[in-house]
Amino acid sequence: MDIFVIRGGTPLVGSIALAGAKNVALKALVASLLTDEPLILSGVPLIRDVALMGELLAGLGRKVIFNEHTVRIEKDGKDSFQVPLELGARLRTSSMVLGPLLARRGEAIIPNPGGCRIGARPIDRHIEGLVKMGADISYHSEDGYFHARAKKLTGVTYEFPKNTHTGTETLILAAVLAEGTTVLRNAAQEIEIDDLIALLNSMGAQITRSDTREITIKGVPSLHGGAYSIMPDRNEEVTFAIAAAVTGGRITITNSQHEHLEAFLDAFRKAGGTAEVEGATTTYASGGALTAVDVTTAPHPGFMTDWQAPWAVLMTQAKGSATIHEAVFESRFSYVPELKKMGADISFFDPPVENPEVFYNYNWSDRVPGFHPAIRIAGPTHLHNAVVNITDLRAGATLVLAALAAQGESYVHGIEHLDRGYEAFETRLSQLGAQLKRINEE
Repeated sequence: MDIFVIRGGTPLVGSIALAGAKNVALKALVASLLTDEPLILSGVPLIRDVALMGELLAGLGRKVIFNEHTVRIEKDGKDSFQVPLELGARLRTSSMVLGPLLARRGEAIIPNPGGCRIGARPIDRHIEGLVKMGADISYHSEDGYFHARAKKLTGVTYEFPKNTHTGTETLILAAVLAEGTTVLRNAAQEIEIDDLIALLNSMGAQITRSDTREITIKGVPSLHGGAYSIMPDRNEEVTFAIAAAVTGGRITITNSQHEHLEAFLDAFRKAGGTAEVEGATTTYASGGALTAVDVTTAPHPGFMTDWQAPWAVLMTQAKGSATIHEAVFESRFSYVPELKKMGADISFFDPPVENPEVFYNYNWSDRVPGFHPAIRIAGPTHLHNAVVNITDLRAGATLVLAALAAQGESYVHGIEHLDRGYEAFETRLSQLGAQLKRINEE
């Protein structure tokens, strides 16, 4: 297993370009199942999850050809409708092939999806929508697979009981070839979904955002191939912005997504960070002493759940008491014990919520014993070196940021989680001046 060895205390300075958005690339690859014509995607990040999705598509009868950041997907022999257990269990977005396979093959067999274990991440909202469209889906515990069949998918009006990014995209991918019109209400608003919609429309789909949190899809008989460039990753931008602030550095982001980061930028500036926007670039730094700012995560356009873990590192360096209230996932504080090893002053608490079943975006009944939905961070604290372990993607970025801000040499285990979502993370950080190396621990 590889680990990072990081010597902190060096300000990160320089310019960096964002990689393509992970949360678009994976779904765009799935979209290739909707046509037998070649689909060419550019701006694809070279990350582990993309490689896994390529393997998954190959098992479903697609030839996947990588050329740097461009991927060509084309039909390659006989189609299959079963996702291998080992692949599907390692990739959460594997469940999204359900729609295309049901629409074109009438059958799909997929394992319980994997990926980061940051909560139950139930796919019941996906399944319920597909069943409404005419699918028969059952889970077989004896083999660990969902078995799905559909003679024909038909358009429906479906309202999600909770906001779901992946669920919205799953039903869009199913509805584009369904018979009739599908209307999705309480649909997610993330801009990554808009990018997927733009890709599908370029392939011949008819999809519009017909109202606030409403998407209308008019089914078409078939889609064609084409070429599409995916958007940059705004979650990367937040990571590098906080890296600049906590190390006392200054980082310029090219192809910046600042126009889609309003909730983050508002909190960042209130905390004392600076974000200088000039066209398609944004330069991030600490404006001096940092101030504690409370955040509560929420679906777009709110403060994203993916940003709260890196935000915790920033708050360890801010004066005062800051709270982070996680309202999207029920188990996303795995980094807290690791930050405490490094000297962070963090405690869990239960904020008063009048109607938790409605307030929280996850199923309140799924919470685990001993669960707390919020943390309180006292700062500023002097972070020091430690041996820490990563358990999920954003928590991984958090611990790397903490190690870069800390004094001394830290050892970060579990970096395979980082490889899932950050392209050449150590190389790009090193180009900004980070003292970081990857070593293989036998």
